[in-house]
Amino acid sequence: MPTAIAVTSTDLVLPPTDPQTPNAAVLPAPETRSLDASLADMQQLLARYGSVVVVCPTSAPAAVERRLHAVRGLLESDRIALVRTDLPPLGAAVLVRQLRQLAACDFSPGVLASAARLLAHYIYAGAVLGSVSRLDRVPVSLSSHLKSWLPGAHFAVLAGPTPQIVRLGGAGDQLLAGPEFATQLLVARGQLQTDWPATALVPAWQIQGPVQEAALPEASPGWWGTGKLVEFAAYLPDLPVLYQLVSSVRRETCHWCGMELIGDRCGFCAAPLTALAGPAAIGGGAAPAHGATQALAAVPARGMAPALDAVPARGATRALGAAPAHAARPLPAPGSAPGSAPGSAIDPRTVP
Repeated sequence: MPTAIAVTSTDLVLPPTDPQTPNAAVLPAPETRSLDASLADMQQLLARYGSVVVVCPTSAPAAVERRLHAVRGLLESDRIALVRTDLPPLGAAVLVRQLRQLAACDFSPGVLASAARLLAHYIYAGAVLGSVSRLDRVPVSLSSHLKSWLPGAHFAVLAGPTPQIVRLGGAGDQLLAGPEFATQLLVARGQLQTDWPATALVPAWQIQGPVQEAALPEASPGWWGTGKLVEFAAYLPDLPVLYQLVSSVRRETCHWCGMELIGDRCGFCAAPLTALAGPAAIGGGAAPAHGATQALAAVPARGMAPALDAVPARGATRALGAAPAHAARPLPAPGSAPGSAPGSAIDPRTVP
């Protein structure tokens, strides 16, 4: 059975890319669900899927994180991975959809959980903003703050994988540094009236196919500090490319919980890869696995993908907590994902 992908908000659920993309289980907010009910919800997911990978943005309320830790601690389960991401709301939703795509493949739960950090490095998430005066999640210079007070000032901001801010509207607008491999572009429109992502990014970044539209996540105005925005995310859309990218990274076994992992940290218990495991990490100074960057050769690419040992802190994904020992189990080949159990309060759905 596929590993369940759970999220903490409907903002993180995008329409599936194909009929084989599994649904995501939406965990109710703590203020709407008692702790006992949350425990029952998670037990249903574990009974149905075996393992659960919960994606929770770092921008989520602290009560959400506390509830997740309480549920995992009370259940004393080693089959629940809590994965945090610094990506902005639309980029985080793209990451969740990629994990849902990979959940239908033959990856073990440990590989799937630790793959989130790798995938986040290949998502170029940003926004066009009417002001950066309240933006505190991306470094903003004093001059950019001052220019925010000028009438009609617009800014193009890239949150990850490398933060960047450029002012728009002047002669010879500066472009954001884009991916060196072929991507598709997803756009979510707020209160700002601009087509800059389509007119500037599509030709500059050589976006493949038409620009995709999505509803603006409810968390986006708070994340970006303004409702006058157009959020965008460029990403790898094809499952074969994502599969090759993840499968080409060398796998290790966590010395603490026994789960499989890729990179330098276990996705379930957050234990770091020990020196005895060898140089297979994505970050932390270790050498990247052979074949990981070559995986993007399957894309009609503009150039070589960035090296895997260059994963930055901003936009990276990490796991929290610790869990007892548990052996990873293989998953079946891609197939249809089962739905939710009858009577469950969890909403395992994909926005149509």
